[in-house]
Amino acid sequence: MRVYLDNAATTRPYNEVIDIINEYNTEHYGNASSLHSFGREARKGIEWAREEIANLINASAREILFTSGATESDNWAIRGAAYHNIEKGKHIITSAIEHHAVLHTCKQLEKEGFEVTYLPVDSEGNINLRDLKDAIREDTTLISIMAANNEIGTIEPIKEIGEIARKKGILFHTDAVQAIGKMDIDVEKMNIDMLSMSAHKIHGPKGIGFLYINKKVRIDVFMQGGGQERALRAGTYNAPCIAGMGKAVEITKANMEKNIPYMKELRDYFIDEILKDVPDTILNGSREKRLCNNINFTFKGIEGEALLYALDLKGIACSTGSACTADSGSESHVIDALGDNNKFEIGASVRFSLSEFNTKEEVNYTIAVLKDTINKLRKLSPFY
Repeated sequence: MRVYLDNAATTRPYNEVIDIINEYNTEHYGNASSLHSFGREARKGIEWAREEIANLINASAREILFTSGATESDNWAIRGAAYHNIEKGKHIITSAIEHHAVLHTCKQLEKEGFEVTYLPVDSEGNINLRDLKDAIREDTTLISIMAANNEIGTIEPIKEIGEIARKKGILFHTDAVQAIGKMDIDVEKMNIDMLSMSAHKIHGPKGIGFLYINKKVRIDVFMQGGGQERALRAGTYNAPCIAGMGKAVEITKANMEKNIPYMKELRDYFIDEILKDVPDTILNGSREKRLCNNINFTFKGIEGEALLYALDLKGIACSTGSACTADSGSESHVIDALGDNNKFEIGASVRFSLSEFNTKEEVNYTIAVLKDTINKLRKLSPFY
């Protein structure tokens, strides 16, 4: 049996997504900025996708700007806000467990003279709102906190963060890559000024995403060139993938009501079975404030890569952390931020992430293989 449980890294595209991409590659292949009928046909799909995305997060279509993915969106939101508001101040607040697209951008800004406060998290990955309030200064111009963590699945208090930022007149950006489709996101109710997203996390194509920018917010231009995306982000429209993202959003929105409880049921069953039968195991992240599809364990006395490869030999795909840092050879900055009480001196942290396509049969197979593999590896391990 082959079981794909790395949906936080990327997802299998819907068949309908593949179909619409093919349609726009073979039939509606005109440049969407052209005035002739071929261009207008391509443009129609782009504007349809913009409307679908806007409806998903309760925004207006004009507030959706297309990018190559969330890494670009994160970079644009943070740099654009920082540079545009430099006369007001050069202080940014983020958290210690953000995706590297946010953290590395902030580190670069520090080299350029900006100051960044990295909020700590508790043992479950939650930021403390009091810490956030205490960190705000007169020269704070931006708060960037992810909606839900990509490794441990903890959901942050986005609405409350947005309220704090709005009252202080500070821009609030959230990386919502893992949250979209797994929980309700309403940019109006949550006081979100900017939001980043990638299509391939919700069964859409890779290499396409968007940045929501509230119509009242002004940030710097990201890419010079043509007049695309309100002259803020130039470049020829990737019409096939934009249409594919629109289709993925349409399907996701229609199925959230049934898919979220389904994934949550599989998630809780998986967690309960492992915690019940595998000693010296830590569940990373919040048990209650957790994404419906995220499972992350640390197993004492085992090296992460050894466990990953052993599971792969049994046909099970999972991850030792974020796929974006899988080749770096470094420890997870997220697990490290949880504190010493939440990890073993030697231990493997492994993330299993579900989708609507996973079945109870696949989960049972994974649980059985995981229990057997951990038992075998621990018997061979000098650290257990």
